Amino acid sequence: MVRLGQREAAGIVKAWPYPRWIAHRGAGKLAPENTLAAFRLGAAYGYRMFECDAKLSADGVPFLMHDSTLDRTTNGTELLGAGAGAGAVAGEHPWSLLSRLDAGSWHSRAWAGEPLPTLDSVARFCLRNGYFLNIEIKPTPGVEQQTGEVVAREAARLWRDRAVPPLLTSFRPESLQGARTTAPHLPRGLLLDTLSTDWMDIARQLDCAAIVCNQNLWDCDTVALAQRAGLRCLSYTVNDEWAAQRLIDLGTDGLITDRVDLFPPV
Repeated sequence: MVRLGQREAAGIVKAWPYPRWIAHRGAGKLAPENTLAAFRLGAAYGYRMFECDAKLSADGVPFLMHDSTLDRTTNGTELLGAGAGAGAVAGEHPWSLLSRLDAGSWHSRAWAGEPLPTLDSVARFCLRNGYFLNIEIKPTPGVEQQTGEVVAREAARLWRDRAVPPLLTSFRPESLQGARTTAPHLPRGLLLDTLSTDWMDIARQLDCAAIVCNQNLWDCDTVALAQRAGLRCLSYTVNDEWAAQRLIDLGTDGLITDRVDLFPPV
């Protein structure tokens, strides 16, 4: 198999500025995910690149949260009152309310009161410290393209004139298309949990720079296919040493992990 340096020298792929190891949602599971506290902890372990999830508030503010609903990682149901019921949808509320939520207590008492961050605040943390970012566009159902457009516009503004832009990824082609239309110069990656028959066609249509797969989908054939198309190969969520070594041996380019305490980010 042609390795990374050989592929670059041969002009098969563009130079890849990102480190191999990427901290999942900030610091994996060691701190409340998608918070600045998690980013700071991941950085304390030496990580230089972070993955996060971005969605839109009802009034269009990009902020960090993985789930569509508030229940698992915030006190949203408590704050909104019993009338909201379980499963309150994050994207249906304005940032003025979302900014008041406790996004830390669910994890442990040590993080009580940790707020949800905006994409703007996370970007500034990364830029001031020289860190890299993988922004997963995680839209509320029904606003896939709009979320891609807004996240890409904000990323382009925040990283204007910076040498290394963020990598924008999504499971939703509509979101990646929105990002491509708004900021075509920002690199994009197609997220895949299964391999459909048209995954390569979709990646090409969206002019993607990378495929970000469930780690189990990569084998010699899929890696070779992606590499021949000039695509980088990234994996989620890699938490075992044997799995990491398998992916490194396959010649993949990036490993997204919860185990910032296990893997030195070399």
